[in-house]
Amino acid sequence: MQDITDLAFMQMLSEYGCPDYYVTEYFRVYANSNLDKNILKSITCNTTGRPVFAQLIGEGIPDMLRIAQQLTKYPIAGIDLNLGCPAPRVYRKNVGGGLLRELETIERIFEALRSQISGLFTVKMRVGFDSIANFEKLLELINQYQIDLLSLHGRTVKELYRGAVHYDLIRQAVQTVNCPVLANGNITSYLKAEAVLQETGAAGVMIGRSAIRNPWIFQQIRDRFAGQPVKVITLADVHDYIQHLFAITSQDNFREKSHVNSLKKFLNFIGTGIDAEGKFLAGMRLVQSKQELFDLCDRHLLTNPDHPFAIEPYENLVARPSCEASCETSENPILHNAHSAA
Repeated sequence: MQDITDLAFMQMLSEYGCPDYYVTEYFRVYANSNLDKNILKSITCNTTGRPVFAQLIGEGIPDMLRIAQQLTKYPIAGIDLNLGCPAPRVYRKNVGGGLLRELETIERIFEALRSQISGLFTVKMRVGFDSIANFEKLLELINQYQIDLLSLHGRTVKELYRGAVHYDLIRQAVQTVNCPVLANGNITSYLKAEAVLQETGAAGVMIGRSAIRNPWIFQQIRDRFAGQPVKVITLADVHDYIQHLFAITSQDNFREKSHVNSLKKFLNFIGTGIDAEGKFLAGMRLVQSKQELFDLCDRHLLTNPDHPFAIEPYENLVARPSCEASCETSENPILHNAHSAA
C-alpha cells in the first residue's frame, strides 16, 4: 500500500505475526527515474525474515527494464508488476490499473520483462478497467509469458473498493492460469480468508487494508489453518497497537499536529472495528494533538479494555483512506496450501 507499507510498517507487522512475504510500495518508473531510497530500505534493511518482492509501476519499457535490472542487485524475492492500482491520479497516467485498457502494451511489457528477469516475475492486477471484456485475454497473457504468480483483485479499476468482489472471476483465473493465484479484495478477517479460499480454490490470499485495521490477521489465518485457537483481540490490544503506530510514524521534522493527522490514514481503518456507532471514527477525525488523540483512545478502548475488537469491520462504517491506493496487498506456502501476503 502506497504510503503505508514502508520498512517501519513491515517491521511492526512482524511483531504481530508476519505474512508469508511482503510486496514493497511501488517504485514509480519513468524517464530518468531512480530507485526510491525509502522504498529500497524496505528491502535492504528488512529484518523480518520474510521475502520481499519489489513492485514496479510504469509503462515505458526501456525504463522498466532499467529499473528491474537495478533491483536485481538487491536481495529481492522477485519483481512484481502493478496492473491494479485504481487511484484516478495513477490510472490517468496510463499506469497501474490504467494499463488494463491496453492489452498490446501489457503484452509488450510482459515480453520485455520476462526476457530480462531471471528470477520470479509476478503480477498484481484487477479483472478489468471498466468491464471484464479483456479478462480472458489477460489470463491468456499470464500463461503465454509464464508469469510466476498472479495476485488478482476481483473488481474492475472503476469499481475501486465498492460493491461485491467477483470471486467467481478469481475462481475462473485459478482454473485457467498455470501459476498460483492469490485472491484479493475484501479479505477482512481470518474467517473471510477461509471462506474465499474455499470459494475460489486460490493458493492463498493477498491482504492490504485489513492488515492496517488488524495486524494480527496473518497469525490468525495461520492459526486457523493449523487448527489452533485463534487469538481474540481486545480493545486494550488495539490501544497498544495505536501507541505502537504513533511511535513508528514519528519523525524529527513532524510537528505534533502533522504527526496526528498522518496517523489518521491508519485510524480510519482501525476505527471501523472499535464501535458500531462510529463514535471513535467521528472523534478521531477532529483531534489535532497527541493529548486529544490518546484521551479519545482511553475513552473508547480502556473503559472496557477486555471487550473484543470486531472480527469484521462494522457494516455501516466506511474508512476514508488518505493514502494513494491499496497494495493489495499484498496480501511461500506455509498455511497448508494457503499463502498470505502484504
